[in-house]
Amino acid sequence: MQFKHVTLDFDGSVAVLTLDHQEVMNAVSVDMLGGLSEALDAVEDHGEVRCLVITGAGRAFCTGANLQGRGNAKPGSKRNAGGTLETAFHPFLRRLRNLHCPIVTAVNGPAAGAGMSFALMGDMILCARSAYFLQAFRRIGLVPDCGSTWLLPRLIGKARSVELSLMGEKLPAEKALEWGLVNRVYDDAALMGEAMKLAHDLAGGPTVALAAIRQLYWDSEENSYEEQLNLEFQMQRRAGATEDFKEGVTAFLEKRPARFKGK
Repeated sequence: MQFKHVTLDFDGSVAVLTLDHQEVMNAVSVDMLGGLSEALDAVEDHGEVRCLVITGAGRAFCTGANLQGRGNAKPGSKRNAGGTLETAFHPFLRRLRNLHCPIVTAVNGPAAGAGMSFALMGDMILCARSAYFLQAFRRIGLVPDCGSTWLLPRLIGKARSVELSLMGEKLPAEKALEWGLVNRVYDDAALMGEAMKLAHDLAGGPTVALAAIRQLYWDSEENSYEEQLNLEFQMQRRAGATEDFKEGVTAFLEKRPARFKGK
């Protein structure tokens, strides 16, 4: 399926969303954000998607916001540099955060600015060995956005997060793995094959429980211990009422692989 600067493909119960504006290394425009929103509509309407893979076309994952045409403002005019954040970027990020299934990001090349934030929305973040991350905002006199100042300290700590943002230096995939920012690094040619293998493994799992796991870890950052205990209770009750729980117990007792249906 084709959308504005976005393609969406289905491989069984796995959806593959590809940022596809190679002329600008998949930089994000308002048009692309519209395409991303329509692609997520299609994922949710499909009804059978149990894992989403996000990657980039060509040699980049996403190089941040598309700045073409933004440097032509008249002298003295006032521009709201963050104007599209709340109207376009934030709705997309919130939809990813609340998606009904696991997300695998396959970072095939540079992931800069907002593109780095998109990459970090993956529950499993896989990188090509040649990929790198970049907090590029300081290079154009702006501050990090798209949730990066929330995500980064929780993933790699304050000191490293501040350094990345203040210095604007590239973080290679291997170093990102060493820091715990990403899950796995593969040779470039192997990345998508490994991403799809992992996505199908997740899609074949108890996806009601996997969605609940996503929510538990997202919410744990802001919950007190007591609040998290209560949320675990609610999620366990929900998971325990599924067909997959019954199948999982039965398969365990019968010493065979479970056949989960995501129900």
